[in-house]
Amino acid sequence: MYSIEQVDARELSTWLKAEKFLLVDVRTPGETTYGIIPGAKLLPLHLLPLNVDTFKGQDKIVIYCQSGARSAQACAFLSRQGIEHTYNLGGGIMSWAGERLPIVAPDADSTLV
Repeated sequence: MYSIEQVDARELSTWLKAEKFLLVDVRTPGETTYGIIPGAKLLPLHLLPLNVDTFKGQDKIVIYCQSGARSAQACAFLSRQGIEHTYNLGGGIMSWAGERLPIVAPDADSTLV
């Protein structure tokens, strides 16, 4: 059993100002059209197994979805692949929006692969 590290929206907002890490949105393209966390890269959950190598060598990875459930699955999957230092945004982008933190429109640079 793998434990999943959690980060809350307020803590993530401070990390974004002070640290470099990979921030990944695993929602579907239809969901991300409503907005993403600034700096996030898009990789729908169903494509994660095909792109595991993208995560190798990353010092820190934060993954989020709508509510935190799919991103928790993504963190668990990456842990099983030997990829460490993954964090799940507890409550997903809903908790981020609930804290009135910034959401931006995705652009061409937002795609991870």
